[in-house]
Amino acid sequence: MIVLVIVLLLAIFLLPNAWAQWVLKRHARGRDDYPGSGAELAEHLLRRLGIEDVRVEATERGDHYDPEARCVRLSPAVYRGRSLTAVTVAAHEVGHAIQHHQGYAPLLARSRLVAVAQKAEKLGALLMMAAPFLFVLTRLPGGLAIVVAAAVISFGTAALVHLVTLPVEFDASFQRALPLLKEYIPPGDMAGARHVLTACAFTYVAASLSSILNLGRWLVILRR
Repeated sequence: MIVLVIVLLLAIFLLPNAWAQWVLKRHARGRDDYPGSGAELAEHLLRRLGIEDVRVEATERGDHYDPEARCVRLSPAVYRGRSLTAVTVAAHEVGHAIQHHQGYAPLLARSRLVAVAQKAEKLGALLMMAAPFLFVLTRLPGGLAIVVAAAVISFGTAALVHLVTLPVEFDASFQRALPLLKEYIPPGDMAGARHVLTACAFTYVAASLSSILNLGRWLVILRR
């Protein structure tokens, strides 16, 4: 049973990311029939939609939209690439810029929660390390439980961020990017674009499950 649980957990954590990388690589072949790169498509979409305060730039930190800097940041392969992967990922990140421009509530909530969660995770880790020492110093019967509960709350904040992230990512992919791509890529490529977006979406599902399982582990510790 333990072996099966371990195998299941490894499948949940590793397979979605491995599958996403395989899908992205599969559709990363350069296309001569595409008129522009991922960056060029992103800039065109932003101008077309009247989003003038968002810029597009290359980054080494992975594809993402930065709501504070109002910037669509694309990895070099996506920024310069003329492939189905490049234009699909670029359209997805523009989808986040559209959400921000339109005041999409889950995106705004995630942006606020991320800053809180980063501090909460650090506090949670610190509390868990300090819990035995605090218990010895205070010698309060419920002292350790209070500290562990505070740590669980901090990890719960991280789990909440992941849960809020899911609708944000699915909306950016399937409600924003995919309809836009229909106007710019050949009809025969739409299945591949959906394949890319679905594979990437599953990585967020896996991250959410991982965060929830981590929270569950601490709840079990607290219960004991």
